[in-house]
Amino acid sequence: MKQVTGALTFGKTEAYVKLEQLGEGSYATVYKGYSNLTNKVVALKEIRLQTEEGTPFTAIREASLLRGLKHANIVTLHDIIHTKETLTFVFEYVHTDLSQYLERHPGGLNANNVRLFLFQLLRGLVYCHERRVLHRDLKPQNLLISDQGELKLADFGLARAKSVPSRTYSHEVVTLWYRPPDVLLGSTDYTTSLDMWGVGCIFIEMISGAAAFPGVKDTNDQLDKIWRVLGTPTEETWEGVTRYPNYKSGTYGNYRKQPLSKPFPKLLNVPHAESIASQFLQLQPHKRISATEALSHEFFQELPRKIYELPAQSSIYNVPGCKLSSETYNHPMSVIKAAAKLRR
Repeated sequence: MKQVTGALTFGKTEAYVKLEQLGEGSYATVYKGYSNLTNKVVALKEIRLQTEEGTPFTAIREASLLRGLKHANIVTLHDIIHTKETLTFVFEYVHTDLSQYLERHPGGLNANNVRLFLFQLLRGLVYCHERRVLHRDLKPQNLLISDQGELKLADFGLARAKSVPSRTYSHEVVTLWYRPPDVLLGSTDYTTSLDMWGVGCIFIEMISGAAAFPGVKDTNDQLDKIWRVLGTPTEETWEGVTRYPNYKSGTYGNYRKQPLSKPFPKLLNVPHAESIASQFLQLQPHKRISATEALSHEFFQELPRKIYELPAQSSIYNVPGCKLSSETYNHPMSVIKAAAKLRR
C-alpha cells in the first residue's frame, strides 16, 4: 500500500492532518482529519498501543476484515498508519450516525427513510454474510449516515469471519439492548441470525423512536424485557431453551406472547412493518429471517426494481426514485419557542 502522491506516501503520519476529536472508546479515539493525499476530509481512528501488550487483537481483526469488504454500505478503509505508539485507521468521513439521526428526529422516522435505511443495512449485511463475516455489534451508533442518506456499516472491532471448525464465540458481544435472547442465555454457537436480531431491534427503533428492549440492569433484566413482548419460552415453545448455560429456572415472569403492534403501535402505520419485524425478532435463532430473504420481503415493494440490480459498490441513490424524504417532527426546543410566542 505504498502509493506515492508527490512527496507524500500512504501509510505515513505526515500525509494527514488531525482535526477535532469526534469520539472516544475503550481502546481507540476517533478524530476528524484531512488527507493531504486526496485533499478530502477523513476519519482517523487512533488506537493506543501498549508496548508490553502489542497491537490489540480487535484492531488486527477489524483491519483484516475491512480490507476485504468493498461495498457502498460498508465504511471504506483508505489507509493504515503504524507507529511505535499508535495504530491509525484512515476511514472515509461520514458526518453522522443513526443514533444521532434518531436523536435529531425524535418520535420515529419518516416511513420512506426507514425503508431506505433498512434496505441499505440488509444490503451491507448480505455482502458480509455471503463472505461468512458476522458483524456482531449492530446498533445505531455503528451505522453511519451520510448527507445523502447513505447508510454504512462501521466499527467491525467485534466482527469475525465464521470459519469451520471454529464454532465457539464469546457471548459477551453486541450491546445489551441489541443482543439476541440465545446469546443472552449463554449460547456461543451462533451464525448470521445474531446480526438479524439486531436488525429487528434497530428497525423498531427507527419506526417508534425508542429502543425496543431497553434493559437497565443486567442480562436477566434484558431477557425480562424480551419475554414481556415475545412470551416467556418453555421447552414446548423453544426446545432446548432450559439447557442454555445462563437459563435460570423460576427467575422469569410467566408472560404470554403478544403481537408486536401492541407494545409498538407505530408498526401499524407502515404497511408490512409488523410482518417483517416479527420475522427478525424470532426467539429461536434458526427461525429468524436471513438478510437475503428480508430484501425480498413485501415491505420493500414500493422501491424501484432497479435497486436489486446494482453492483456492490454503487449507492442505491443512483437509482431514480430513491431519495431521502424530509423528516417531520417537533424538536423540543421548537415547541418551547412556539409556546413562548403564544404567551406574548
